[in-house]
Amino acid sequence: MNVSLILIVLLIGALATFLSGDKIASKVALFFSLLALGCTTVLVNHFLGGVDISLNNPWILQPNVSFALKADGLALAMVLLTVSLTPIIIFSSFGNNFNKSKNFYALVLFMAFAMTGTFLAADGLLYYIFWELSLIPIYFIALVWGNGDAEERKKAVVKFFIYTLAGSLFMLIAFAYLYTKADSFMLSDLTKLNLSTTEQFWIFFAFFFAYAIKIPIIPFHTWQAKVYQKAPTVGTMLLSGIMLKMGLYSVIRWQIPIAPLAAKTYMPTLIGLSIAGVIYGSIVALRQKDLKKLLAYSSLAHVGLIAAGCYTLTADGLSGAVSQMIAHGFVIVGLFFAAEVIFRRFETNKIDDLGGIRSQAPKFTSMFMILVLASVALPGTFNFIGEFTVLYSLSQVNIWFAVLGGTTIILGAYYMLKMFQNVMLGETNTKVFADVTVNETIVFVILIAFLLFYGLYPKPIVDLVNPSIKEILTQINRFN
Repeated sequence: MNVSLILIVLLIGALATFLSGDKIASKVALFFSLLALGCTTVLVNHFLGGVDISLNNPWILQPNVSFALKADGLALAMVLLTVSLTPIIIFSSFGNNFNKSKNFYALVLFMAFAMTGTFLAADGLLYYIFWELSLIPIYFIALVWGNGDAEERKKAVVKFFIYTLAGSLFMLIAFAYLYTKADSFMLSDLTKLNLSTTEQFWIFFAFFFAYAIKIPIIPFHTWQAKVYQKAPTVGTMLLSGIMLKMGLYSVIRWQIPIAPLAAKTYMPTLIGLSIAGVIYGSIVALRQKDLKKLLAYSSLAHVGLIAAGCYTLTADGLSGAVSQMIAHGFVIVGLFFAAEVIFRRFETNKIDDLGGIRSQAPKFTSMFMILVLASVALPGTFNFIGEFTVLYSLSQVNIWFAVLGGTTIILGAYYMLKMFQNVMLGETNTKVFADVTVNETIVFVILIAFLLFYGLYPKPIVDLVNPSIKEILTQINRFN
């Protein structure tokens, strides 16, 4: 048994969902997403028991390409994030009616398949194929089932598609060059190359364009807010909860180990750019009148801090970044689901039209408040673990990086609590707001339980990831 089983389950699930018919498509998709989660849990237990669950089979002879899947703690942590959030996202959509739902849910599972493959791939060309495949389903999900004016939606989605595709082409060129040096696309071979400083510079920034757009890091962020706003909430959850983590993960897995000299040389610039995103995202979030756009810029600020942690090139920075990736995935999905719950009742995301919900929906108010507090890294939540560790790693590089990065806590608390006040508090709204249904409660409880449990006991995730972080640090320091 190896990790290819997860990919097989998700791919069969996507096909079965497409063939199932619109009436039961959502339930078929949920079943296969839960099956993928079950298979992943079993495989992780095998991995922790010392069983090799990786895969490496010859695929193409010329050029030399392998169907290689690397199952270490880092990859498995990101796969667990993907297969845990996918059934939650699917289940959260049960309150919506989608036209041609079999197509919609099949695309969701296919996207989960592509993202899982991206996290597992150990061959550069295979990794690139999965990376590009993940773009196709989200393009159609946002374009066909998105919100608002069709022409505006089309512009936003096409801009996102072109941006991402263009950035990926730089990465493909980098892989082509690396192949001429190593006669292999295998990550293990590429990290052993003795590249010159100049070569590392060009390789590093070829990868950087692809990852900076996907994460996004300013000034490559201009596609994000519009796409998050125009996509259906399921699409926004997939983008913010999982897809942007592909870029952050790839920085740690591919970019830094292959070109460590460039990473060390430009560390202050890269951290500065990431922290600029923290401050910019927070300030712009303060001015937003649309709830989904506010959450989009909040996400931009938080991932900026995660990127800064990645570029510290320290054990604490990398470990904290991975913890924060996972925590951010759960909390941002919860926040966008809260926005969806509000939209289902009031059919608007305009903050000025909301308010007075607390008196009508105390259960929803309580759960929304916990998610807001988690997003601002309240101690006792998993977000605090990752954010504190990243800030500590920044202080090891330069105390001013930590001070500036810490503005995400202050500004984040201000705009999130102000948003909560405007959306939930005040006089009772003239519109009726029914409290959460059983299905909605289940989604919130699962997300909150995860954030609180690992906020108090993060050891299982940290222990899973840290051996991989140590291996990557060895690769980074091989030129010392």
